[in-house]
Amino acid sequence: MKPVYYIGIMSGTSLDGVDAVLVDFSDSAPALVQTFFCPYDDQLRTQLLSLHRPDYDELNRAAILSNQLSCLYAEATTGLLKKSDIVSQQVVAIGCHGQTIRHCPEAERNYTIQLVNAALLAELTQITVVSDFRSRDIAAGGQGAPLVPAFHQALFKSPDCHRIIVNIGGIANITGLDPHNQIIGFDCGPGNILMDAWCLRHIGKVYDKNGQWAATGRMIPAILESLLMDDFFLRQPPKSTGRELFNLKWLEGKLQGDEAPEDVQATLLQLTVMAIAESIHEHCATAEEIYVCGGGAHNTLLMDRLADAIPGKKVALTDQLGVAADWVEAFAFAWLAQQALLRKTGNLAAVTGAKGGRILGAIYPA
Repeated sequence: MKPVYYIGIMSGTSLDGVDAVLVDFSDSAPALVQTFFCPYDDQLRTQLLSLHRPDYDELNRAAILSNQLSCLYAEATTGLLKKSDIVSQQVVAIGCHGQTIRHCPEAERNYTIQLVNAALLAELTQITVVSDFRSRDIAAGGQGAPLVPAFHQALFKSPDCHRIIVNIGGIANITGLDPHNQIIGFDCGPGNILMDAWCLRHIGKVYDKNGQWAATGRMIPAILESLLMDDFFLRQPPKSTGRELFNLKWLEGKLQGDEAPEDVQATLLQLTVMAIAESIHEHCATAEEIYVCGGGAHNTLLMDRLADAIPGKKVALTDQLGVAADWVEAFAFAWLAQQALLRKTGNLAAVTGAKGGRILGAIYPA
């Protein structure tokens, strides 16, 4: 059977770099063929972070960064093709999420911004590009996120087992795949976003490998309780969030100021655990299996604490379902690109709160 190749490109809230995957959709079960990663350098990460808050000359800086990112996406595409030993003409399309710098789906604002110059990416790669996946869902009254539950349903749903897919990127989200009931999914709170920011500030590292620094601290129950009292955790889904809420300014407002940094890190790790575990207890209590993906899946302390917080349920990585934890989201955007070109819906209205299923993405022909 002739391969049907799509490329998925994802750069998430963690701001670590660009994930690119080559997927073959020729079979009923899509196959992950090859992967490629391009890290962000410190300068690019700092520039992107600065666009998450109001500042001078934003439009110009955003446009220039969008071009820089698109060149990096093109580099990732070239690297992926070379690694796969195929040429651009063999690829149907690229699904490129872009880099989120603002996500404001609430009724009074109704917008989301992901940086990517899709026209430039199509020009550089000579491959059709599908991008801007979130805007149509927001236009239809939805949150524009999470979008991956429809993909999780297509790839990971079991006919006889209630599974949950937990994505721990910058933000953590869950998808409940109950074989007998409607699929649910929502952002449940910070994933790595606060831990990474606190780690960078205090020990100069972009992330806390395996939770080693957090393990040297002691969780502060009063602060954890205060953090969990935020309105976001009390809201019912559909809901989504981002760096607009969960940032160091938000955290500092909950601290006394005299806490040991490692104790705060331990508390932030437990915040991520509790946000996920309480979401599962409240909305997916009958689930039997929990599969984790995203960068947080490599934090061994976080994974151990999560397993402790949801006893009696299997906790494993999505690797056991055939897709390595690092590549699930990029895979999802390859799938969403195919959905767009086939004129099929890519969202789940029950997840995002949109008025109905919608074809997602803007198409830039090669």
